[in-house]
Amino acid sequence: MEKYSPQSIEKKWQSKWLAENVYKTEMDPEKPKYYSLEMFPYPSGNLHMGHVRNYSIGDVLARYKTMEGFNVIHPMGFDAFGMPAENAAIKHGVKPSDWTYSNMDNMKRQQREMGLSYDWDRAVATCSPDYYRWTQWLFQLFYKRGLAYKKKAYVNWCETCGTVLANEQVIEGKCWRCDSDVVKKDLSQWFLKITDYADVLLKDLDLLKGWPERVKIMQENWIGRSEGLEFSLDVPELGEKIAAYTTRPDTVYGITFLALAAEHPLIERICQNNPKAEEIRAFCKKAQNQSEMERTSSESEKEGIFTGLYAINPFNGNKVEIWVTNYVLAEYGTGAVIGVPSEDQRDWMFATKYNLNIIITLQPKDRELKLEEMTEAYVDKAGVLVNSAEFSGMDIKAAMKGIMDKAEAEGFGKRRVNYRLRDWLISRQRYWGAPIPVIYCPDCGEQLVPEDQLPVMLPEDVKFEQGAVSPLAQSESFVNCTCPKCGKPARRETDTMDTFICSSWYYLRYTDPHNDKLPFDKDKVNYWAPVDQYIGGIEHAILHLLYSRFFTKVLRDAGMVDFSEPFTNLLTQGMVLKDGSKMSKSKGNVVSPEEIIAQYGADTARLFILFAAPVDRDLDWSDEGVAGASRFLKRVWRIMETFEAQIKAGQDEYDVSSLTEEEKELRRVLHTTIKKVTEDIRDRFMFNTAISSIMELVNAFYAFQNSETINGNLVREVSVAIIKLLAPFAPHITEELWSILIGEGSVHQQKWPECDEAATVKAEVQIVLQINGKVRDRIMIATGISREEMEVAAKANARVQELTAGKAIVKMICVPDKLVNIVVK
Repeated sequence: MEKYSPQSIEKKWQSKWLAENVYKTEMDPEKPKYYSLEMFPYPSGNLHMGHVRNYSIGDVLARYKTMEGFNVIHPMGFDAFGMPAENAAIKHGVKPSDWTYSNMDNMKRQQREMGLSYDWDRAVATCSPDYYRWTQWLFQLFYKRGLAYKKKAYVNWCETCGTVLANEQVIEGKCWRCDSDVVKKDLSQWFLKITDYADVLLKDLDLLKGWPERVKIMQENWIGRSEGLEFSLDVPELGEKIAAYTTRPDTVYGITFLALAAEHPLIERICQNNPKAEEIRAFCKKAQNQSEMERTSSESEKEGIFTGLYAINPFNGNKVEIWVTNYVLAEYGTGAVIGVPSEDQRDWMFATKYNLNIIITLQPKDRELKLEEMTEAYVDKAGVLVNSAEFSGMDIKAAMKGIMDKAEAEGFGKRRVNYRLRDWLISRQRYWGAPIPVIYCPDCGEQLVPEDQLPVMLPEDVKFEQGAVSPLAQSESFVNCTCPKCGKPARRETDTMDTFICSSWYYLRYTDPHNDKLPFDKDKVNYWAPVDQYIGGIEHAILHLLYSRFFTKVLRDAGMVDFSEPFTNLLTQGMVLKDGSKMSKSKGNVVSPEEIIAQYGADTARLFILFAAPVDRDLDWSDEGVAGASRFLKRVWRIMETFEAQIKAGQDEYDVSSLTEEEKELRRVLHTTIKKVTEDIRDRFMFNTAISSIMELVNAFYAFQNSETINGNLVREVSVAIIKLLAPFAPHITEELWSILIGEGSVHQQKWPECDEAATVKAEVQIVLQINGKVRDRIMIATGISREEMEVAAKANARVQELTAGKAIVKMICVPDKLVNIVVK
């Protein structure tokens, strides 16, 4: 064997794997399938250490499952539409497609240099016409099923990106991509009716046994199911009714004002012939320009303007002031919120600020609340009702039922389930995305582009200017078309789709990536999918993961797939940190994967990043840790080099009874390691402890390096197992060692080592001897002996005899293979 040279070895095997297409997979009904998938990247041009960690986790699982006998699909692609390519076009004067495909080529090269076992024949790029053709086809499927519609609405607008954002893409009032403040704009936009699936998306979270609990809680909170009462309040001056929704119907007798959102559809009616009209409109404009975060935060100032109009509380006939406020949003509930200052702190602050009436309707069972003594709302959801007509004296639960029964019986209200989840806004005023396949005809109205004309291709004759509302709108060749129904001149939709549409179904396209008749074949998708193990960041808990679940359920209902959830198991890996914070160029703490691979090799990079911390925890980068991983691989190489002759000459089957005690102990460590590594990978994803166990085995093996009499068959058994166990983590060095020492096929196609349970049992074990609970000595005994035999061995111990002389033994407590405690008086 020559000296270990990771760079030359890795290039050799990467070239061979690629040339022979060794990771190509096809359907095989004779084998159980396994779908290992990491979230595909945006083609930014360079991998970072987070990518290395993400892909290494998935690769370990794919390689391990292959060795376990599974038919493994392990694909990769690129989430290739989006703003960065368009920004690059603006900044550098290059086409978004040129920038994107160049970056994809570079990232593919980097992924291959990591030794990842991807089936590149299945690769997809969401910006490729043969992919977004089917994204458009799926949009039309949603449209035909009544799940896609266009409406004018106040939407989230990012001035920096020059486009709208879905609610899920606004994080604490800022754009998820560029961190700029988000404002509201009134625009006509396309939506998908994800709210039609709110209930099933919530209920089916219980099916996801293999998902982290915190991800399920985040989705549950985002969907935000609540049960309550929707009822109408008459507005006599307008001859209109205003619908309000509340989850606290027990408080309705305490309504003193009605708070409307600045976007409420009745605002203009209220302003007609109203002396305060201009003042109201100015307030609405100010509120609409505030971010959602500002308007809803408990810490921000609650402002409002009295409209001069009153609504009638249907429960008691009281007049209720109608206010427009900045803290009510049109998207939630009905856009009108009842103001009950005595039981809601936000309403209390608003009422005290504007000197509004306060009526106490709930108080503790053991004391009476007095308004003049209150300094804040009574927010406990416990007590009895007061000032609530026939419901006074009742506890909350009974009163809620009675009040809702009354509203339904008298016809002014009904029980209703409400959701925080809003319909998914998918329109984007950008170029680099999938065009929405709709045509607008002056005579025929809204028309879908005929299926045989898909894809609607992105034009080349566009200008990229900072802040342009929609570059597509500048392309006459794109905009002008003919109506598919009447043949007259018409215009195309110039918005493109949210890129999360593209990533909501890519995992299905991987199962049949070259299909030019459908997005995917039903038999193929039902063989491979759902994904058995999905791996990605917690930051996608609501956006991508919720949207993908929605898509899967719609496709199931359309008869295209036979399953309800896209990802059976989910692993959210931790971040890679350096100097205690996330790597970033601005902090100057970025470590380049290419630099590490150039210095140490890909196997070292993979081994370190999987060994340094549990995969679901944040990992602190350590240069010394990387060097340590490199030293370990060199150690593996040296021990194999030392025993090269014995490994090649050894037999795979031999009489283990002929081994010496020292050799039997090495074999015990071997099979204990096989058992632990298998369980750590298969059951727990504890890759760090699996690698640690392999290191301990190598150290135990190393103790025999100078032995001239060690059994050659044992040497071969240990060496073969080490190579196999290490193969998923360090694929290149193990492939090379297998080639040199064994020479039969690829190590990655070999059967995973099996644990010989009998070999894991120690012949002897050390136990503790205690007297009255205090440790007095330790002795070696045969493993698995009876309690009686343990007692005899303990009593025979000289130290025990000395300390129990002249004392009465009350009882003896034995823990098999652990300890004997002798209780004496």
